[in-house]
Formats: sequence, C-alpha cells, structure tokens
Amino acid sequence: MTSGIIVSSEVDSTLFELLTKGREVSQQLGIQLCALSLRDPDGKNAQECFQYGAQEVVAVPSIGPSGLDPEVYARVLFQVMKEGGPDILLLGSTKLGKETAGRIAQLLQAGCASDAIGISVRDSELLIERYSLGGNTISSEVITTKKKIISVMPRTFEAQPAPTTGTVTTLDFKPPPQRVMVVERREKAGEKVSIESAENLVCVGQGLGKKEDLKLINDLCAALKAELGCTRALSSDFHWLSEDRMVGISGKKCKPKLHVSIGVSGQIQHTVGVMSAKLIVAINKDKEAPIFKIADYGIVGDLYQVVPKLTQRLKISAS
Repeated sequence: MTSGIIVSSEVDSTLFELLTKGREVSQQLGIQLCALSLRDPDGKNAQECFQYGAQEVVAVPSIGPSGLDPEVYARVLFQVMKEGGPDILLLGSTKLGKETAGRIAQLLQAGCASDAIGISVRDSELLIERYSLGGNTISSEVITTKKKIISVMPRTFEAQPAPTTGTVTTLDFKPPPQRVMVVERREKAGEKVSIESAENLVCVGQGLGKKEDLKLINDLCAALKAELGCTRALSSDFHWLSEDRMVGISGKKCKPKLHVSIGVSGQIQHTVGVMSAKLIVAINKDKEAPIFKIADYGIVGDLYQVVPKLTQRLKISAS
C-alpha cells in the first residue's frame, strides 16, 4: 500500500459513490485510489470496485459475515493506513461507519470530520462541507493532520462507472480477541423498506390530523408508485410510522426524482433529507410555510381536499 486515498463501506452502493468522488479527488491531487473490500470470498466485489475507478483493492478474507464490528473494522483500517499507507480515508457514514470513524481516528491520531455532505479540493487541501447548527447552515472545514478521516453521508454523491484495471492485495489480518461476547442477535422491529433508493417519495408531516388518515397518503403513494416517508414527529413522537421512514438529519437522506411534501412545515432538520430531489412538490395550507421556499411547485390548500382530488386525477390519467 502507498500513500493516497482509500474508500470503504459495508454497503456496496455507498462504496461505489465514494469511489466516484475519490476518483475525482485523487486525480486532482495526483495520488492513488484504493478500495477496501470486505467479506468478498469470490472476488466479485473487488472487480466491481475496478468498474468505478479503483487502482488497487485491498481484500480482507479473514473477516466472516458476522465478524465485522466497529472495533474490528477500525483495526483493519489501522493496519492498512498506518505508516506508509493511505493518508485519506473516505468512509460511508452508516451506523457502522459512524462508530468506526472515531475509533480509527483515535488509533491514527488523525483529524476526523463526520457526516460530510461535500468534498472539494482547494489549494491542494481537502475542503469538507457539513451541516452545522442543527442543519441551519453549512460549515466548511479542513483537517490539518497528515492522516484524514472523513465519513460521508450515503447518497451524497452519484455513483458513475469509469472502468479501469488494477491489482488486488490480500491483507493478512488476524482479528483481535473479542472483548465483548455476543450471546444473541435479534432483528430490530421495523419495516423492510428502503426509502433512500425510491424514485418517487411522498413525505407527510404534522398537517395530518390522525393516524387513520394515513390511508389518504397511502392511496396517493399507490397512484404515484411512491414510497412513504415522514417527519421526525410522526415517527419518534406519535409512532404512526416506523423510524425506517423518517427523513432528515435524524433519519434518511433521499434523492428521488419526485418528492411530494404533504402537511410538512419545512424545518431544515427535515428538508436536508430531500434537498437533492430533482423535483419537489409541496402541499400545505399555510402559504408562509418554509417548505415553499425549496419547492418547485406548491399547492396552498387543505391536504384533506387536495390529496383525494390529486389521487383521483392520477388514477384517471393512468387508466
């Protein structure tokens, strides 16, 4: 391994997004781009990394499907990045990535920026953008240590293939003795839904009067072939929908082609999760609602009147 950029995520889609941005940065800085391939016994993932511009893939065959936790993950990255290894790590800011970023930064005595939403090169320095002050503003930061750890929010960048050829290096890694014994694993209660990958997304907020009225919204979702999302209040406070559907700083970041906001005031803590939508339509009876400032189209009206009519019109158009 040589000095350069290494990217890593246990989620393939996020890994390919990071490779796309890493490719751009490595070209600007004139350094090598590497990828860390985890749990890849047949080498398929390594070949996919080459499709997104990786010049070298570091494979770690000694980690089994159940062996990846933050401590092990950080130790693997430390072995790759220690003296003489890559100086820049782009890590997916998943739950596992968030826990790992601080650990590897401590092991390397490196600066760490979490939940990045933008990376650029200025005067040969990496400029990192992050939401700050509760999402009300965006801060620009520079890590001054030689080793730099940056965790990046999923779906921040768009994965774009750029096939190349490269080499695969196998890392001889011996997992450290486990300090915590896992005695049981249980699936967390929730819905099997991935709103981050939805092409059409409908989000509902506190403008909805009661849980039973979700049927109105679900009918619209069916007509649009859209997934249903919500604000934090409907998930964490009212428990009308699972946290798997929460959009915003505390939830998911989505990038749909169409986003329909219904009864959502438009506070920044929620809207940061849909800022990247290609088309935003807002329905709210308050003409001064902040959501209209980011909407491409807005309907000022009572959702109980607007939504059924919109659903009916969509059904007629589809028939």
